[in-house]
Amino acid sequence: MDNVTTKELSARSVADYFMDEDEIGEIQSFYMSFQRLMSYYKCAIMEIETKFKVLDEQFSTMHERNPIDNIRTRLKSVQSIRDKLIRKDLPLTIDSIEENLSDVAGVRVICPFIDDVYFLANCLIGQDDVKLLKMKDYIQTTKPNGYRSLHLIVEIPIFLQEEKRDMKVEVQLRTIAMESWANLEHRLRYKKDLDEGTMHEISDALNDCARLSDVLDKKMQEAKNIIET
Repeated sequence: MDNVTTKELSARSVADYFMDEDEIGEIQSFYMSFQRLMSYYKCAIMEIETKFKVLDEQFSTMHERNPIDNIRTRLKSVQSIRDKLIRKDLPLTIDSIEENLSDVAGVRVICPFIDDVYFLANCLIGQDDVKLLKMKDYIQTTKPNGYRSLHLIVEIPIFLQEEKRDMKVEVQLRTIAMESWANLEHRLRYKKDLDEGTMHEISDALNDCARLSDVLDKKMQEAKNIIET
């Protein structure tokens, strides 16, 4: 009892007041299982990130430039996972998360040029321990709002102390121009308290910027190709 803080004791008292021991046990069990699953996703992220870093290092040694500008990773928040399950009318269970959600773990790779995007994607899915589950090419077929990126859902094994598990990871590959547009679009699109007319103007401006971003990528790719040939 001496090691229990006042805050912890208060929380326990509230929980004990509203729930019986079986309910408390179920919540604790779910929490531990959820934390364990999230640790598996973190391991899968590290596996994918390492693969890209190895590819980047090898390419830079052979061609004296890097096909990767930077790599970003993210683990979906508890609230986002819960909201998505509810939106899809799926059970709020550990098994449901693993079976039905493919974007809990995410890796985003930012590249200087368009051909780097496809080069890295092909290198990744060509590895014998990576299984491609789904591909969506929003570079060739841009979303209506102007969004461009290459999305892969892959499955990769992680090796734990006593088992091997196959985990899903969403991989996004895009150029620096695509990333800049996406970041600005996210900030502007979700501004609150704007009237419909203003939102329409913002949408038109973002679509114009997306087109200019596409032109920039293609011009930069052309310049790169001229230098290389």
